[in-house]
Amino acid sequence: MLSVSNSLSFLRAPLALLFLLENSTARITAIILAMLTDSIDGYIARKSQSTSQFGAILDPVMDKFFVFFALSIFLYEGRLQPWQACAMISRDFFLCLFAIYLGLTGSWSHYECKAIRWGKVTTALQFVVLIALSLNIHFPSYVYLVFMILGILAFLELLKTKNA
Repeated sequence: MLSVSNSLSFLRAPLALLFLLENSTARITAIILAMLTDSIDGYIARKSQSTSQFGAILDPVMDKFFVFFALSIFLYEGRLQPWQACAMISRDFFLCLFAIYLGLTGSWSHYECKAIRWGKVTTALQFVVLIALSLNIHFPSYVYLVFMILGILAFLELLKTKNA
């Protein structure tokens, strides 16, 4: 049975489909609702004491799906260059690198998935950039480089929490 918090996480998938509409109002509404569900689902899970390993994995997966889908649409429309999209998801490359590290060290089965500070900051910044792109606002290159720095910081935070 799905909990309320997991249902809110799943809601981000159909919200992403609103990016198929070339309508900035629909897209911004989708982003705002995705941000709200992202904030509320964890709060509800903690308040109702229904946190789970499944929910801890589902929440960021739905965030990533939403962002990847929106970025794909912006790439298709030519509003974003491939390197900018890669920079925006560079944290996820570092997450994969961390997963490989866990696998190589045999630590995967003992690792508890949970949100990290730099992951939350990155997701919030991704949503801000998506809103701007929906409004046809473009950022200078250094903004996209910030995503790479946040990816490195997330990787270092993961290593620190793993060894703590």
